[in-house]
Amino acid sequence: MPKTIAWLVCLTAVTHAASTVKVEHLPADEASSAFQFSLVPRPVRNDAARDARFSIVSGQRDTNGGSLAALNDGLLPTEEDEPGANFFFRAGSEGGRLLLDLGAPIDLMQVNSYSWHPGGRGPQVYTLFGSDGRAPDFDPEPAGDTDPLSRGWSLLARVDTRPASGEAGGQYGVSISFPTDTLAAGRYLLFDIGRTSAADPFGHTFFSEIDVIPRNGPSLEVIASSEPGRGRESVSIQDGKYTAVIDTSGTPDLTGWTQAEIIPMIREWYPKLVEMLPSEGFEAPVRFSIVFDPGMRGVAATSGTRIRCAAGWIRSNVQGEAKGAIFHEMVHVVQQYGHARRAKPNASRAPGWLVEGITDYLRWYRFEPESGGAEISPRNLARARYDGSYRVTANFLNWVCQQHGEEFIPRLNAAIREGRYTENLWTELTGRAVEELGAAWKAELERRAESPPPAAER
Repeated sequence: MPKTIAWLVCLTAVTHAASTVKVEHLPADEASSAFQFSLVPRPVRNDAARDARFSIVSGQRDTNGGSLAALNDGLLPTEEDEPGANFFFRAGSEGGRLLLDLGAPIDLMQVNSYSWHPGGRGPQVYTLFGSDGRAPDFDPEPAGDTDPLSRGWSLLARVDTRPASGEAGGQYGVSISFPTDTLAAGRYLLFDIGRTSAADPFGHTFFSEIDVIPRNGPSLEVIASSEPGRGRESVSIQDGKYTAVIDTSGTPDLTGWTQAEIIPMIREWYPKLVEMLPSEGFEAPVRFSIVFDPGMRGVAATSGTRIRCAAGWIRSNVQGEAKGAIFHEMVHVVQQYGHARRAKPNASRAPGWLVEGITDYLRWYRFEPESGGAEISPRNLARARYDGSYRVTANFLNWVCQQHGEEFIPRLNAAIREGRYTENLWTELTGRAVEELGAAWKAELERRAESPPPAAER
C-alpha cells in the first residue's frame, strides 16, 4: 500500500485559519508516470499556474535539470530519474526561493506539488508563503536571508515529506488545501525550498509539477499518463530483484533489436556486474532505465540510473559496437562513484580516465574479450599512455590484473566509491606507483611489438 501521511499546519495571524497538508509517498516499485495517488489529486494541465510566471528569487537552477517551465508545462517525467523533466536547485547549494506570480488575485483552494526520484531527491522540503501584494511594506522578491513575514507575506504551510525511516526514493505528492476564508485575493506565492539532506550536496528535490487550484475554477483536466504500453518495457532481472525499463517509444525500429540483444544481455550481466563491483554497505540501484533518444548526438551517456543512447549511432552500429556501448553505460549505473560524496562532500574523486578505464576493462576483458577491442596496435603504441582513458586504460588495467591478480579491480572500485582514492592507492595495492606501473606496461607492449607471435598464435 502507498505510504501516506496527513497533518495540519497553522497559518499566520493574517489569515486566522488552518491549512490541511496531505502528503503521499509512493515507493519506487509503485510509482509510474501516471502520478496516481489515492489521497493527493493527480497533476492537472489547466490549473491557475499554467499561464503564471515562475521566477527565481534566490539560489541557482541546476543546469543539468529542466528550466522553470518544467513546473507548469503540463508535462510529467516518464521515469524516476529524468533530470530534464524536473526543476531542481544547483548541487552543493542550500536551496533557494521561487516566486509564482499568478497575474491577478484568485480565490485560492489548493496548492499541489509533485516530485519523483529513486533516491534522496524525491522528498520535498519547503515553506509556502502567500500575499495579495497590497501591504505597504510588500516585497515581491525577499532575499534568501530576509524573513518574508516582515515583507508583507503570510505563512501558508510548512512541508517536509522526508520519511522517518525506510527508503526516501519514490514519488511524492503534496496537497495544501485552504478554507474558504483564506487568502481570498491571493496573487503571489513564495516557495522557500530547502535541501533534503544537509550531508548530501545533491539533496535537492526533483520538482516535476506545481499546480495552483482556484475555487470555482474550470473543470480540471488530469495530465494523461506519459507511459504508453508500446515502446516501454519493464524487464525483471534476477527474479524481480532488479528492474530495467527499456524505452524505444521514439525509436520503434529498435524495439526488436533491444528485445533480441539488449534485454538478454542486461538480465545476464547486471547481476554479474553487481557482484564484480562490491563495496561495504553499498547496494546497487534496483531500477535503471535505457532510453533510445532520436535527437541525441554522440553515442550514449549515463546520469544516475538513466542511460540515454543516441538512436542514430545505435542504428549504424547494431552489427558492431552498439551492444558493448550499452554494456559500458550499464557499468556506470553500478559504479555509482558519487555515492561517497553524498555523505561526505569532501570525499576524493578518481580521475575520469580511471573511471572510464574500469568501465572499458569490464567491457573488453570480461564481457566481450574475444573482440580484442582494447588491443593496442604497433601503429598506436607510441601514443599509448596508462591514463589514455577508455580502451587504452582498459589495456593497462588488464596488465595490472595479470601482474597483481583480478581482485585488484574490486579493491580499486571500492576505494573510489568510498571516496578513498589517491595516487598512493596504487602503491598500497601493488607496491608500485602508477607512473612506475605505466612505464612497465608500456615496456611490455614494446617488447611484444618487437617479437612476432609464435606460429601457433598467427
